[in-house]
Amino acid sequence: DQVDDYGRMTGALLARAHAHSADPRLLAGYCGKNCELDEAIAGFAVAYADRTEADHNELVRAVRAGRIGAEPGV
Repeated sequence: DQVDDYGRMTGALLARAHAHSADPRLLAGYCGKNCELDEAIAGFAVAYADRTEADHNELVRAVRAGRIGAEPGV
């Protein structure tokens, strides 16, 4: 319970610090005025998902080949 409380508290403090760290106009300028930021974040998410899927497939192959020990289904 204490670790959970600590994580929530530090996360909230970090978010608050970041929220006050820059001028909102500067952030708005950085983000752009159209869908550029949305498209960049979506592109990153898709690439990250593809990389995660490829890494998982490689892990499964390594386990099946006996290069890495694992207990399937856990």
